[in-house]
Amino acid sequence: MPRASIHSKPEPRRVLTGAVLRASALLDITQSGLAQILGLSPSTVSRMARGAYALDTQKKEWELGALFVRLFRALDAVIGSNDAAARGWLNGENLGLAGRPIDLIRS
Repeated sequence: MPRASIHSKPEPRRVLTGAVLRASALLDITQSGLAQILGLSPSTVSRMARGAYALDTQKKEWELGALFVRLFRALDAVIGSNDAAARGWLNGENLGLAGRPIDLIRS
């Protein structure tokens, strides 16, 4: 079995899957909630968390995962890495969006 090189290119599926899981953890989104956001079953998200599944670049889950990470990064830039404030924005009523952002990203 060949050894991984220090300079080997990271596998995009694992990178995005890890970023999605980290963002959801920082935003206190449950596995069930993340499943709704990505359009996956809760059992698939559970496998993701265990490292037994990575988002598929050929499926809608890839696009939704990338958008979720972009949302997290944009929110992080605006809020200034204040996770509590980010969670507050995500779960609070937003008149400009006519709803709670967490509910809107699930649909």
